[in-house]
Amino acid sequence: MKQYHVYVMVSQSKTLYVGATSSLSHRVEQHRDKASNFTSRYNISRLVYYEAAPDPMSAIAREKQIKGWTRAKKIALVESFNPEWDDLAESWFASEAASNATSAAKEEPKYSLTHDSSLRSE
Repeated sequence: MKQYHVYVMVSQSKTLYVGATSSLSHRVEQHRDKASNFTSRYNISRLVYYEAAPDPMSAIAREKQIKGWTRAKKIALVESFNPEWDDLAESWFASEAASNATSAAKEEPKYSLTHDSSLRSE
């Protein structure tokens, strides 16, 4: 049985994005890969809230409901579920990121300059 989700993603500057999907992990990956114009423009990459829905119509209705809320109400929803605004999908991609880092380290010259790009989503 297919699972549907409504979710909230956020940027470092706390720009919120509300969406609905039938594949949460795949959709989060798309956002992180900058496949969406809005999330790419505002660098939205952290999943901070999600909830399951029984069918696509319920997910879409809930998405529209949340999108109609004030920003304060959306923030209250996120904080009731995730008070620290942690990236709930971070561990989903951790093994893939570790694997990519290991591969990249093998390919990089021994004395390369690295830049610390600390991104904080809003």
